Amino acid sequence: MSDFIHKTDVLIVGSGLSACTTAFALLKENPKVQITILSSAKDLEYSASAWAQGGIVYKNPDEQANDLVNDILNAGAGLSNPKAAEIVAKEGPTLIKDILLDVLKVPFEKNEEGYKLTEEAAHSYPRVLYCADQTGLSIQNHFLHYLKEQKNIAFLSSHTAIDLLTPSHHSTNQLDRYAPQKCVGAYVFDEQKQCVKTILAHHTVLATGGLGRLFLNTTNPKLSRGDGIAMAYRLGARIMNLEFIQFHPTAFYKKGSKKFLISETLRGEGGVLIDHSGHAFMNAYHPLSDLAPRDIVARSIHNEMLKQNVSNVYLDISHKKEAWLKQRFPYIYKQCLKQGVDISKDPIPVVPAAHYSCGGVYTNEYAQTSIEQLWAVGETACTGLHGANRLASTSLLENIVFGYRGGQAIAKSLKQSPSPHFVDISHWKNGEVDIEDELLVQDWISIQHTMWNYVGLVRTPQRLDRAQGIIRTLSEDVSKFYANGKLSQNLLGLRNAVTVAQLIVTAAQRNKHSQGSHYLKVKVETKK
Repeated sequence: MSDFIHKTDVLIVGSGLSACTTAFALLKENPKVQITILSSAKDLEYSASAWAQGGIVYKNPDEQANDLVNDILNAGAGLSNPKAAEIVAKEGPTLIKDILLDVLKVPFEKNEEGYKLTEEAAHSYPRVLYCADQTGLSIQNHFLHYLKEQKNIAFLSSHTAIDLLTPSHHSTNQLDRYAPQKCVGAYVFDEQKQCVKTILAHHTVLATGGLGRLFLNTTNPKLSRGDGIAMAYRLGARIMNLEFIQFHPTAFYKKGSKKFLISETLRGEGGVLIDHSGHAFMNAYHPLSDLAPRDIVARSIHNEMLKQNVSNVYLDISHKKEAWLKQRFPYIYKQCLKQGVDISKDPIPVVPAAHYSCGGVYTNEYAQTSIEQLWAVGETACTGLHGANRLASTSLLENIVFGYRGGQAIAKSLKQSPSPHFVDISHWKNGEVDIEDELLVQDWISIQHTMWNYVGLVRTPQRLDRAQGIIRTLSEDVSKFYANGKLSQNLLGLRNAVTVAQLIVTAAQRNKHSQGSHYLKVKVETKK
């Protein structure tokens, strides 16, 4: 049974940058609004936003208004939503100044002339603000510090949303099944108290991040498993573009060690990809060489590894001075040194890794999904901005722009049509069966290996068919676990992961054209 019912104006599921920006905008529009922010993690700072190393797109004084739009559209391989790109390019710089610089005082790197701007792949100008090589963490910490001082925000850590609530699905009145589809909150699992809470909300915002953990090799944190996408799908929300999973070209590689991101800014600052012989190979693949779009660089590395039968390539920035490297990339320098690699002397062993989902829960330009009173922001959402391949350092900017727009739209909706909370929600019924952790772990491993081997950088119809069969069987097994099992963080995550894995595979099977990060290799048979 549900332990208690909690009521709030706005429920935000997630605590990353998009969640913080949404809350910020809500408070600015309505200082009295009651907000509840959930995090599945014990630490609110634990999010993909905090793991973002490179920076956030700002503006270069020499560029024209449409230059960023063109770069976004070009990187998106013809599938980016022009309207979303125009909104980001127009509103992004102003919001960065007004929020990050003026209010939060985020300490971006400066010189005598002002803020330093770095360049990243597929950008026509240096236009990226950064805080050494931990930009996301710095922004996230400043945002959370600000929001924690606000009296009408309730933060709930170690709380995982189980399912979103609608009258048509969860009402005690059977006739409500004919009611319009709208979200009225969520069932939430309190991991510390081992109980389920019903949180009722006028509006619910999904900000759960991405899905990189579905793949064996990833730069994402542990909880990036597609939770928001899975919950929205079960509610009947429109999901789109999930075949477009961006693989970051450079994650640190050492057998037996955890992979971590080697930021694209290393290549922006002059780093060069080389093979085991020390040969720079990117010139053979693209005119922009090491600064080509991410999907091209990742596949080029993959091709070199296959061609030379090696487990990795290298990124060499050792031609830079040691003191400069320590100042510019302190986190990467220290992390590599822990693994026995001195980047001032040695090339960095790297491999591609699942990094970012360009698709997700469909939203309009105000972060509204296809379900009434349900919103989505950040990597959980699909605004269409990234198309088939994301332009570097636009993800944090998208969080700010559409998080802010969503917060404004929700505040406006609350003001125009306030309504009582929907209270006729069925109580939660707990399962009684203890599920062995070993079984859950094995299923996780199966998902990750299947997605990496068959739905990774290079796809074929045969690989996708194999993946679909494996994931379908896993889905049936996990459904049986969930139907009768006692709740746990691992079980909830596995349930969402297998759902999203199946959505990705199905989307990839339906899209018969190679585009951006969906690279479909089809063998062409010739008649003899």
